[in-house]
Amino acid sequence: MGSFCDYLEHEALHHVLGTSYTPPTIYVGLSTTTITDAGGNITEPATGDNYARKAVASWQPAASRTTYNTATITFDTDTTTNWGTITDWFLADSGTRAGGNVLCYGVFAVAKNVVIGNTPSIAAGELDVTINASGSGGGWCTLLCNEMLDHIFGVGSYTPPTIYYGLSTATPLDDGTGAVEPSGSNYSRVTYAGGYTVSGGAGDNTAAITWPVPSGSWGLCTHFVATNHVSTAYGNTVNLFWGDITDQTPTTGDTVDFPIGAMDMTLS
Repeated sequence: MGSFCDYLEHEALHHVLGTSYTPPTIYVGLSTTTITDAGGNITEPATGDNYARKAVASWQPAASRTTYNTATITFDTDTTTNWGTITDWFLADSGTRAGGNVLCYGVFAVAKNVVIGNTPSIAAGELDVTINASGSGGGWCTLLCNEMLDHIFGVGSYTPPTIYYGLSTATPLDDGTGAVEPSGSNYSRVTYAGGYTVSGGAGDNTAAITWPVPSGSWGLCTHFVATNHVSTAYGNTVNLFWGDITDQTPTTGDTVDFPIGAMDMTLS
């Protein structure tokens, strides 16, 4: 199973929060050493040994937070010196050996010792990239994961909508259900006109996100939910991401807000 590297986590967060990421041509490379989340510790065979990264343009439309290559990827024949034991693969935005940004990485199910005369290939479905399910603290809903995977891998294009923030008295679920928002007492979702900073795989709001002043109790709010619609009516909303908050019961006259930097969104 493949995962995003830090660079792609950063770019994906930027895109969701309003700074567009233009998908590049994606190249696959091979490594004889274990690759890190930062996209480091890559040891590629030498170009003099007839090794080159290969462009991959055929990806499965994402489902259940996963995409994968849909065609066999064939490398050039090892002609001069043994390439060694290939253990890891990676995706990059450059076809130049040791160039560009590493986007994703993974470990082959079976390592292969490539020697002179071998023509290595990667079968369809072998390079699968997955965004893990959310943890107890929150995460991206499955719909957003699928949209972003399709955007990154050129299967589709995702333009982020205006984001509206709501509160929930129950734990939202990755399938977009589960949130129970307050009703009445001057509660409504709110949009956010400020910006975000993205650093180290985390996005933070640069201005306060403020709800209307309650005119009565909103109940014990335990989570927030980010949606694409101002209305709480069923059928109008697609939940994008959600997270845990400090349990509180907003009531008449309270100030309800996320201060600067309080709306943390991470991708790891």
